[in-house]
Amino acid sequence: MVSPSRIAVLILLISLVCGCSGRKTLVALAPDPDGKTGSIVIGNDAGLVNINAPYHATTVAHTGAQPTTPENLGKQNLDRIFAEALSIQPKRPIHFLLYFKKDTILTSDSEKLLPDIIAAIRERNSIDISVIGHTDTVGSMEYNTELSSNRALVIKNALARAGAEAESIRTTSHGKENLLIQTGDNVNEPRNRRVEVVIR
Repeated sequence: MVSPSRIAVLILLISLVCGCSGRKTLVALAPDPDGKTGSIVIGNDAGLVNINAPYHATTVAHTGAQPTTPENLGKQNLDRIFAEALSIQPKRPIHFLLYFKKDTILTSDSEKLLPDIIAAIRERNSIDISVIGHTDTVGSMEYNTELSSNRALVIKNALARAGAEAESIRTTSHGKENLLIQTGDNVNEPRNRRVEVVIR
């Protein structure tokens, strides 16, 4: 299946080519930024084709014409054909994971990431920053909900002191739900004691 983000890109490419040529539609499949390629089925009353390889494309001359057999146009050709559409894609969110020794005390490695987070916020001029608190499964649901909220608030305050706009930072907390490492209850797992910072 094609991811929602890839579907959005494909629709944009179809609309762009239709608007420019007025005669035929070219539909191409490109990998996601992480290198993964999904697949897509293109069809109409005349037939359908499946594209499941990167940089392959099909052409539809008109609504009554069967899509052509997909052919490999190559990355360079697709980048040239769809340069305008590709240039307006939104940047992918940047994710940082910060880990805690205990309670709201960051590990030393995570403390060192704070300047990188601030640099990313400034580079993007971001006004949409999410800070999401998590815990391991030690303790009650209520305790961990409060702890994860406190962790998120500690990171928000640290980012604000370092120059990020506090109004741009939204905090949420998941307690011991949504574990990074699946464990049973009352398991001390350092990788679950974390805050995720997402910069858009």
